[in-house]
Amino acid sequence: MERFIGFLRAEQGASAHTLRAYGRVLSEIAERMDGRPLHSATRFDLRGYLARVGGSSATVAQRLAAMRSYFRWAMREGLITEDPTELLARPRVRGSLPRVLEPLETEALVENPIGEATLRNRAILELAYGAGLRVSELAGLDVADVNCEEGLVQVRMGKGRKDRRVPLGPPGVAAVLALLESQGGGAFRKGALFLNPAGGRLGTRSIYTIVHRSGVKNGLSGVHPHALRHSFATHLLQNGADIRSIQEMLGHASLSTTQRYAAVDLDQLRETWDNAHPLARASKR
Repeated sequence: MERFIGFLRAEQGASAHTLRAYGRVLSEIAERMDGRPLHSATRFDLRGYLARVGGSSATVAQRLAAMRSYFRWAMREGLITEDPTELLARPRVRGSLPRVLEPLETEALVENPIGEATLRNRAILELAYGAGLRVSELAGLDVADVNCEEGLVQVRMGKGRKDRRVPLGPPGVAAVLALLESQGGGAFRKGALFLNPAGGRLGTRSIYTIVHRSGVKNGLSGVHPHALRHSFATHLLQNGADIRSIQEMLGHASLSTTQRYAAVDLDQLRETWDNAHPLARASKR
């Protein structure tokens, strides 16, 4: 299991969250193996594990993903000759998208973060919405990654270990500069951009809490970093941005992923059809 986790970290670029989740699932299975090695688990062992731990269809699907990833790796390593997960049915998971905030809601949220470390929290909200960054990417930002002169954010080792550059508008740049000036070092300060009270790097859980509590302060439910990222993509698409450009800014490997995050509601699709389709224009004459 340790070799597999090392493979995920070094060769697949898996996030810390994925490593913890997969490790937890495999440890739970190993505890039920009565001393047998993990890779010797049968389809019946795995099915029994899933039945005992239960959970929602989404949770079962996540556990099954961890199991499949491990046993496919074990096949490639020559530890087993048959994959016991091949005949395990994947539960049907109803897809859901994060909440999309209205532009006025995001404006109010960004301008009115929770009170502790206000300048830092505003900069977090500006980058989450203004650049569409993942919470892990926000936590991983260093001062040197934000080019305030050019209005660009360098995302190093994003999901899948891919680097990318994302534009950042004047409000985001102003928020970062205000944060750095308040800390005395200005743009010459080194290390993590977002600091905790002890002076270390702010963690993902703290960022999640800051965004959520800022939403509550402004009367907005269901606000978290990914909701701001989803709103970033949706608002760009609604205002005419090219889907390929959005894909590049979000750092998605697949265009289908971008299309899922940047869903357009039916009312907008109807309005687009009414304004653009020749038959619709002819009916208005």
